[in-house]
Order: sequence, then structure tokens, then C-alpha cells
Amino acid sequence: MTSRDVVGTGNELVKGGHDQPWRRNSAEVVASLGTDPEAGLTALQASTALARHGPNQLDATPPVEVWRKFVAQFADPLIYLLFGAVAISFAAWVLQGRSGVPFEVIVIVAIIILNAVLGYLQQARAEHAVAALQRMTEATGRIRRDGEEMRVASAEIVPGDLLILAEGDAIAADARLVVAASLMVAEASLTGESEAVLKQTAALDAPTGLNDRVNMVFNGTSIVRGRAVAVVTATGMSTEMGRVARLLGQTESERTPLQREVDRLGRTLGLAVVAIAVVVIGAILLMADISNVGDVVDVLIVGVSLAVAAVPEGLPAVLSVVLGLGAQRLARRQAIVKRLSSVETLGLASVVCSDKTGTLTKSEMTIETVITCSGEVTVTGTGYRPVGALLVHGSTLDDDALLDEVSLVLCGGSLASDATLTETAGQWTIAGDPTEAAFLVAEAKLGLTVARKARFSRVGEIPFTSERKLMSTLNTDSTVEGQVTMVTKGAPDVVLAHCNRERAEGELRELTDGRRSELAETVNRLADRALRTLAVAYRLLPVDEVPTIDESIERDLVYLGMVGIIDPPRPEALPAITEAQHAGVRIMMITGDHPRTAARIAADLGIIETGGQVLTGAEIEALDNAGLRAVVQSVSVFARVAPEHKLRIVDALQSDGHVVAMTGDGVNDAPALRAADIGVAMGTTGTDVTKAAADMILVDDNFATIIAAIREGRTILANIRKFLRFLLSSNIGEVFTMFFGVVFARALGLAETGEAIAVPMLATQILWINLLTDTAPALAMGVDPPPDDVMHAAPRRIDDRVIDAKMWSGIVWVGLVMAAVTLAALDLGLKGGILGGSGTITQARTMAVTTLVIAQMFNVFNARSDRVSAFHHLFTNRILWAAIALSCALQVGMVQIPFMNNAFDTSPLPPQQWLLRVWLASIVLWADEARKLVGRRLHHHHVRDESPTS
Repeated sequence: MTSRDVVGTGNELVKGGHDQPWRRNSAEVVASLGTDPEAGLTALQASTALARHGPNQLDATPPVEVWRKFVAQFADPLIYLLFGAVAISFAAWVLQGRSGVPFEVIVIVAIIILNAVLGYLQQARAEHAVAALQRMTEATGRIRRDGEEMRVASAEIVPGDLLILAEGDAIAADARLVVAASLMVAEASLTGESEAVLKQTAALDAPTGLNDRVNMVFNGTSIVRGRAVAVVTATGMSTEMGRVARLLGQTESERTPLQREVDRLGRTLGLAVVAIAVVVIGAILLMADISNVGDVVDVLIVGVSLAVAAVPEGLPAVLSVVLGLGAQRLARRQAIVKRLSSVETLGLASVVCSDKTGTLTKSEMTIETVITCSGEVTVTGTGYRPVGALLVHGSTLDDDALLDEVSLVLCGGSLASDATLTETAGQWTIAGDPTEAAFLVAEAKLGLTVARKARFSRVGEIPFTSERKLMSTLNTDSTVEGQVTMVTKGAPDVVLAHCNRERAEGELRELTDGRRSELAETVNRLADRALRTLAVAYRLLPVDEVPTIDESIERDLVYLGMVGIIDPPRPEALPAITEAQHAGVRIMMITGDHPRTAARIAADLGIIETGGQVLTGAEIEALDNAGLRAVVQSVSVFARVAPEHKLRIVDALQSDGHVVAMTGDGVNDAPALRAADIGVAMGTTGTDVTKAAADMILVDDNFATIIAAIREGRTILANIRKFLRFLLSSNIGEVFTMFFGVVFARALGLAETGEAIAVPMLATQILWINLLTDTAPALAMGVDPPPDDVMHAAPRRIDDRVIDAKMWSGIVWVGLVMAAVTLAALDLGLKGGILGGSGTITQARTMAVTTLVIAQMFNVFNARSDRVSAFHHLFTNRILWAAIALSCALQVGMVQIPFMNNAFDTSPLPPQQWLLRVWLASIVLWADEARKLVGRRLHHHHVRDESPTS
């Protein structure tokens, strides 16, 4: 078999084994692909390879039809239950002879449709993640075919093509480097590495991870500096980006905790509704005097109406509206939520797994320290805005000699740089290597830039290479004739090897072995602080030596000093992390960066203590799932990780019951964002694929916004519990009223009314109460202010029920009290009975309905907390008071307006009766206040008994 027989087999090269291209000599890789190292592929070879491997693009997920997206909004157990309620209500209306308008049917259908529309509108903004990945690669690439350089669409690039790469180019495919000159590649979006990666062409002997394949370039990354020629080894879905796309496609989104709870609630209510209907119908049939088929129909209608009333049909709509309002509040805080159901997940978050670069840090390389022969200076200010000062031991630098040395280091580093720093409309941006730009920013902080540019002009360059690890520029000095200043910048050990003197206090002195040892210790000390070190040196050359510009003149240099560079933490990250930790939310850092750098940033932000443990991707590989589950309980920083590692970490945390929020900005973060309970993408630095895979996007890339979103999520969850408590306790109060009213009909005087079906309330009245109290008041509770302790308590576990046993006990208690006062009002209005009233059945039912409605209005305040008094922050929610006023006004109309009397079989009440109903209904408030008081005292005694000082 000849090399021509394996044309286009580059996609197979990266699949493992001894054919891994980074482990082979570049000439062997070129030959194995059938490529001419000078002319590239022929047009025929390229055509054959394209037919074999397909276009150089990622597979896109087929779009889902609009109608399917809309129909999917109805796939919810509570919606199924409401459809059942519609069928039951419609059947009852038919059995009643189709008289009047089926008001309850229309209302429930309207609620169902409104809920579906709200859900669809929110989800319509979400895009498919793989499609976003594909858009990222829609670019062109410069290649060499048939001996000619040409620019073609990236989709037409095939394995075996020779890529011609230069500074600023986006890389269109995975490729093995053949030639590389001073090549620096930004790979943060794929690997998480914050610094540009220096590339070289030599084969790698040992197995290496993605971050360390320095003789490869990858699809979706970009050239920061230098130039190269590389042979394409993988295209499309066989690239590293394609591998991420496959991971993303294989990762399924989990239903949120609230969705799962509502599913359980829907199933429970479905069974309860059937049981309630059967029990009540059975009780009426046993207690009533049934004489004909019409009576049986009336009994069925009452049972069906009660079953419908027992279902909080407003719940799905209220949930959607409350979550939607929460999403709008988050949007005002620069957090865009793509799915309504994801809002509540924020309130349950117990772990935030954050990327480092661009999320916890500014993704802006910054000189933090300058060390010269005379001392060490701290440079304040972060980012690319040239604002800062020079400090020595916390005080302003006032030593002229030291200031002169620092100025020479920074100006020298800026001369030996190809980066640029520009200001546009108040925004400072860079072009080129961020590390080189750090010198320009620090120099500008001293105000030296204009003078340096005016004085020096570049006349030559000895470029940076991976083997040399330094670069030099030659510059004429307008203040000196007859000589050229050569400035050299690079790794300290390499630069020092070319130096024989150092500049100290304006004089030159010999660089002794002892001094070299001191400088080596300084480099190690800066490395322990996770600072990247670069040294600067210079040499003055006679003009007649300038024509000979090669490495031979990089000798007899004068050492000026070194700098320590870091990608600084975001200033808002530390207080945000502190607040999260006080709220019981654990912050973890998961990054592709160097372990030492990760440890430094994590310690600065309080994620770990100084010297805390950092686990690497290689160490994760050595752990099984059980071992990783144990490790994530104590280790909070992971470095040099691949996308698969991030997925395993998220899975390990979730398997231990944590609700995980995963943040990120690069392509490599997308699968983990999809797998997490809530994926959070950066809006400014984030890639399209990350934004598409996430549940929430931070417009301002502000880590503090995540904590604000958690606070909002907790508030929303607290409000959801409030209106669930209100809806369920009120509906149970209606059920108990009907059930005990039928069971104790004779004692209450109902049996003496002469009606065959002796019930405390009619079907239409039940539905009226349900409609009146399940909409406006419940919705208003969804916008209640946050509780005082919303960020002081530990997060709820994922297996904790939204409606727990304690909450159910309060719901049942309120329901029983509500039924008791309603039946008491009924008894007071009827002849006979225990309390001995004197009114008709119509008047008695009017009193009962009115009492129950007002009791539910009092219950609104009960439901705002299961522990805190209803009088706490009583007037903080004006919308709630407006909703109560509206419901009470409608109830007055139902009782006092004649045509409403006819529709609901009610009669007007005199003022004194209204006052009596309000007094009776208020018992619901006082009874629950008593329950809360007892609960608070028991809790206080429990805490005191468990106190170590008690």
C-alpha cells in the first residue's frame, strides 16, 4: 500500500493507538495523508477526500416544528388533570340541560391555553447547541493545493490539506503542525487554558492530554501570534470540537426539582379527586332521600363540582406567571433565563461549579509584580484600563532609582512586543498576545507610552520560537546616534543565560553565580504565587552590527528585571462567593488551566485555603465513579480537566443529592452545562454553543449576578410554597365543608329544609369560590417580597418535598378550621340545628359561601409563612391587598346584585350579617396564629436544648 492509497484517512489518525498524529514525526503524518509537503493535495485528491469524509462541518440537530413545540407545552400531569376537569364540567353542564353558559369550562380552558402560550414564548428563544457549534465553524481557511495558495470555505477543507496560518486567523480544522514560527494559539474556548499556548513541531513521546498537544492546532481556536503550516488530520465531527458536539448531543437535560414536584402533586391530586368524588357522592347517597333519577343526577353534579373545586386549576398558570415575573426581574439584573422552569432551580442550588478563565477571572493578563535589582514593586489595577499605581510594601513608590529600573523593564517589555492597546469610546481593548499587552498596560499606567513611541523605532526583529523561548527587537533611539538598542524578552532562565551583567541604580555590575541563584529563587517564589514570569534584558549595539540580525547577537545582555503576570480575579467575585458560602452554597472551580494557577486564584477568592488540594484531570482519570464521589466531597478545585471530567464531576455531585449550577464560557463547558441542573453561560465572553446549551445567560459576565440569581430563585421558591399552601388549604377547606356538611346534615338542620339533596353549598357556588380565590390572590402571593432569612439558610436538598409533612399538617389544620367556621355560619342561618338560626336555605348558603370566601382572604396572610406571624411585614405587598380587595368586591356583588343572586342562588345580606361573617372568618387567622406561636416556642426550646451551652 502506498501513501496515495490512504488519502483522506486523517480522521482515523486521531482515533487512538500508535497513529495519533501528535506522537508521529510531521513528515510521516504528511506522507500518510498522501500530501505533497510543498504543493499540498491535488484537486482530484481533495474531491475524493471530500466525498469520503463529507463537509468540514458539525452535524446539526433537525429543527422541531413549531406546532410540536406548542403541543409539548401540554405534556404535564396537572394539565392532564385540568383536561379531565374540563370534561367533567362539560358533562355536568350537559346533564343540567345545557342551561346558561358553561362558565367554569371556559375559564379552565382559557387557563390551559394561557399556560401553554407562556411556556412556548419562553422556550422559543432557545436554540439548538449543536447548530450553534456549526455556526462557529462557518468560516474560510487559507490552504495550499496544486502548489497554489487559495482561500476556501471551511466546509471544503479535507484531511491532507495544508493549512496556511497567520496571526489573527481562525483555525478551520484539527491539524498537525509542519512549520511553526513564534506560533501562539488561543485555546481557552476549547481547553479552558487562559494563556495563549506556545506551539512547536516536534513529535511528543509520552501520551498527552488535549491541553498539552503543543504540536497540534484545533478547530475553533485562533492564532494570537506567529505563523505556521499544518496538515489537516481531522475535519467535521472527527475534530475535538466535534467530539464536544457529540458529548453535547448525548447529554440529556434533567427535569427540574419543581417540575418533578408538580408531577408528583398532579398524580396525588388526580387520585385524591377521584377519591373525594366517590366519598362525597357516596355520603350524599347514603344520607339523602333519593327518590328519582333527577336526584341522582344532582348528586353526581355536586360530586363532580367538588372534585373540580379540589383541583387548583390556577396552579399551572400561576406557576408560569410567577416564574415569568421572576425571569423578568433576573433580566433586569443582566441574567437571561431561557426556560421558566429553570428559575426555581436556582433557589435549590447547593453547588456552583465555575470555570475560572473569564468567569471568576477577568480573562485579562495583568502585570502584578515587577522585580528589579533594587527591589520589588506591586502594580495596582487590573484589566486593560491603564489605571494603577506602584507600591512598595503598601506605600507609594518614592525611590527614584527603583522607579527608573521599573520604567526600563516595562518600556523594554513593550518594545519587545507585537501587541497593541487601543481605546474606543472609553473601552480599552488589545490585539495580539495578552501577555505582551500586559506590558503595554503597565507602561501606560506610568504614562511612558507616548515618550517611548516618540523615542524608539523598530528596525529589526529576532522572532520568538518555541525552542528559543525568547524574542528580541532592534530599535533606533532618537536621542542617541550611531547605536541601536536591542531589547530581549522571554523566560527568565533563558534570558539570564544570555546575560553577563545587570543594571542596578544606574550602574552595570557583573551577574555573579550567587546573584543567578537568587534570581532563580525569585522565579520559584513567583511561580508559587501562580504568576507567570518574564524577564527583560537589553544590549546596545553599534550601527554597523545591525545588518547582521540573527541569534548570534543575543549575547552579553544586561539584565533589567522580571515581571509576574496573572489573570486577575473579578473584583465582584470575592464578595459574591462569600455571600454564597454564608447561604450554604458551595463554590467549586473546574478549569483547564494549570493547577498552580487554579490554586492561587481559588485561594484569593476564598474557595480553598492557601495550599489547599487541587485535583487534576489525570488524577480524575485514575478514579472510578465511587472514588470520584468521595473526592468531590472535600476537593473544591479541579485543574487541567477535559469536558468528560467536567461531566463526571457534575454527575458525582448530583448522585450525592446536590443541585448543581455549572458556569462556563468555552465550547468545552457546553456538555457539563447541559447536564447540570442549571447551566449558566457568560454572555460577553461565552461562545454561541455555550449560550445555547445553558439555561441562563449572564449578559455582564458578572459572577455576582449568579448569586443574585440564586437569591431570586430562593425568593420565587418561597413564594411558590406560599401560594401552594394557600391554594391547597383553601381547597381542602371547601372539601371538608362539603363532606362534613353532608355527614352532619341532620345536626346542622339541612335535613329539615325539604330538599332531596341536602348539601351546604351548590355546585355553582363551589365553582365560584374556587374561581374567586384561586386566581388573583394566589398570583399576588407570587410577587411577595423575599423573606428576611432567604440567604441565611442552607439550600433545600433536591429530595426535599416542596410540600413537606409540616406544611401538609398546617394545610389540613387551616382546612378544618375553615370548614368549621363555614358550617357554623350555615347553622346560624338555618332553622333548627345546633346554633338555632331562623333563615331559609338560600340565606344560609349565602352566609356560608360568604364566610368561606372571607376566610380564604384571611388565609392569604396565614399562607405567607408557615412559621412567621401574618402581621409581620403585613403591608409590604400592595398587589396582594389589591387582589384581596378585588375578590371581596366580587363577592359583595355576588351577594348584593340581583342578577348574581339569580345566577348563584344567593340572597342579599344586611350589614350586621356581613360583620358577623367577617368575625367568623377571622377565626381562621387567629387559629393559625396560635399554631404558629406554639411551633415557634417548640422550635426555640428545641434549639436551646441542643445548644452546647444550655
